[in-house]
Order: sequence, then structure tokens, then C-alpha cells
Amino acid sequence: MTTPLAPDHAAPRRTFIEQLSTAWATRDSLLCVGLDPDPARFPAELAGRPDAIFEFCKGIVDATADLACAFKPQIAYFAAHRAEEQLEALIAHIHTRHPGVPVILDAKRGDIGSTAEQYAIEAFERFAADAVTVNPYMGRDSVEPYLAWPERGVILLCRTSNAGGSDLQFLDVGGERLFERVARLAAEQWNSTGQLALVVGATFPAEIARVRTLVGDMPLLVPGIGAQGGDIEATVLAGQTAVGGGLMINSSRAILYAGKDRASLAEYAAAARTAAQATRDAINQFRQLRGQGEPATGASA
Repeated sequence: MTTPLAPDHAAPRRTFIEQLSTAWATRDSLLCVGLDPDPARFPAELAGRPDAIFEFCKGIVDATADLACAFKPQIAYFAAHRAEEQLEALIAHIHTRHPGVPVILDAKRGDIGSTAEQYAIEAFERFAADAVTVNPYMGRDSVEPYLAWPERGVILLCRTSNAGGSDLQFLDVGGERLFERVARLAAEQWNSTGQLALVVGATFPAEIARVRTLVGDMPLLVPGIGAQGGDIEATVLAGQTAVGGGLMINSSRAILYAGKDRASLAEYAAAARTAAQATRDAINQFRQLRGQGEPATGASA
């Protein structure tokens, strides 16, 4: 019987927040590139290759790494094609080729403590992710197992970008909405490692602003721009910190498949780079030091 892997606290490791803060500053970027590989949309030259998912994502990563503050592979897109080993190889490639760019495993895990311990091993030991998304709606004991890795990030779902999120996240719980309770708990009681962050969708800028008020400078992962239609200006103005940072604004399909219908991976990668640069620059034009009206481009977040 195999003994489960335990957290390795012996080797020094930069924390998720340290890596993210450095990436914000050195890359002058709040853009997170989501990696949602769909083989049906790959260039023709990858057709039939057993390593197509790895090669496609590697090409996108290498073309955009200097423009991104983080990469976010969505585990379902790999697992559905039995490509978990390609996901492991991809994350190892990012760490080796682009050190310092944090990798967020978008898994949205949420279960009781003993199962959560196994999910944490999966995210942090098997896949070597720097952070993982977690569903906090089973409470604190379902979050705590991830905090056994004090240098890794734990990004809690708070106000999600889908319209149906309002069914539960807007429920009144003692005079506040449920997503507000999650934000307060994350900021005030649960953040024992200092590595928590929250997911707040770009499709709801008013809620982004409310969460920012509740959590101070805690990082926010913001999906929903690009294919989901979230507004970049509204997102940045609602969610930026006082120094024009604090956000990981995710774009996936709009960057990955900007080169649709082109035959070669090189063309896809070049188109992805162009889309990523345009998105990063669009974000940066709205970053500003509060009260000064000047762009915060180049400032440490």
C-alpha cells in the first residue's frame, strides 16, 4: 500500500503571494492566461498526436509567459481526455522554463476534511501547482487541509461569474449576502497562512467592488472577460488595490483560440500572443493610483 505524500516543508519555496506580487511588477501585468485545451479546436498539425494537449498548451505558454501574471489550467479539460500526465508535464514546463510565474490549478475542489486532504495532495504534490481553486461552501474544515501547505495559494469561490451563482450567493445570511460572508470569513478568520485569494466574476463589477472593500488587498481571481463578456474597465476600476494591482484577470478562450482556422501551432501561438498583449494593455490603461488619476503601470502591486 502506497503511503500518501506529505507536505514538503524542508525545501524553501517562495509563497504564492510572493510569486504573484513579483509577476505583477516584473511583467507589468494583471492578466492571467487560462488554459482550457479543446482538441477539436487545435491546429491541423496536432491532429492525432498523443501529446497534442501538452504541445498546444506549451506553445501558448511560451508565447505569452512574459505578458501574464499567472497561468490557470482547468483540470477538467485535461482529465476528460485522460491527459493528466500531460498536465503534470505542462506545469513542470512552466516552472522550469518560466520560473516565477505562478500556476493556479483550477479544480474547484470542495469536500470534507479527509477527502480534501487527498485533493490537496493531488494539487500540490502530484501537479505541483502554486495555488488551487476551492469551493468553500462546506465550511472551514473543508478548506483547512489545503492550508497544511503554508506557501501555496488557496483561492476560494466567492461571487462566481455565472448568472446562476445568484441563486445561492445572494441569499441573506444574518443581514449580509452569502458571498459577503465568505469574503469576510476569508479575510478575518480563515487566512491563517496569508495565502488566501478569492474568485469574483468580471460579470458583476458592483460585487467586485464590495468584495474589495471587505478584504482589503487580498488578491482576486477574476474570470469572465473575453468570451463571457465581462467589461475590462469596470473590472479594473472596481477591483484594483490602491496601487493599481491586486487582480488576476483571467482570459482563456479569447487568447487560446485567437488563431482559429490556422493550420500551424506557430500561427496559433503568434495569434495568442497578439491577443494576450492587447488584453494586458487594455487592462493597464485603466490601472491607476487611487486619488491621483495617473496610470499605475510599472508600479509594484
